[in-house]
Amino acid sequence: MIAQRSVNTRPELALRCALHSLGFRYRVNLPLPGLRRRRADVTFTRWRTAVFVQGCFWHACPEHLHAPKHNAEWWWNKLQHNARRDEDTDAYLVRLGWLPLRAWEHEAVEAAVSKVVEVLAHQGHPRAQEVQERSRRLLSAQPAGRAGSA
Repeated sequence: MIAQRSVNTRPELALRCALHSLGFRYRVNLPLPGLRRRRADVTFTRWRTAVFVQGCFWHACPEHLHAPKHNAEWWWNKLQHNARRDEDTDAYLVRLGWLPLRAWEHEAVEAAVSKVVEVLAHQGHPRAQEVQERSRRLLSAQPAGRAGSA
């Protein structure tokens, strides 16, 4: 397990690249306040928002978890402990007034980015509001019947 990458995974890099290309600036791998051994993948400190990019295996994704067959009981306990730790971390951050966001590695990058942008815009982040407004204008400028087609 020591060989498993915990920082700069492909899904995390894709999310960070997309956010950065939209003009967002953030902190990477920042320890959570009061929980030094737990870190957020992307943190917007001023907006008190922590984004976690979850691996489907390690965080027991309900859609994609393929439980190992060997030493199954140990793995089941390990993965359940990881999921409980995630829930505890979220509850702790909410108590501190932070907003935790979770994106799964199987989620499309665009979906994860829009989730982050929506939350930041709701909190008043000027760049997020600008990105949302630009998206609305682009959608409204499309001819009728073409909305949603690629």
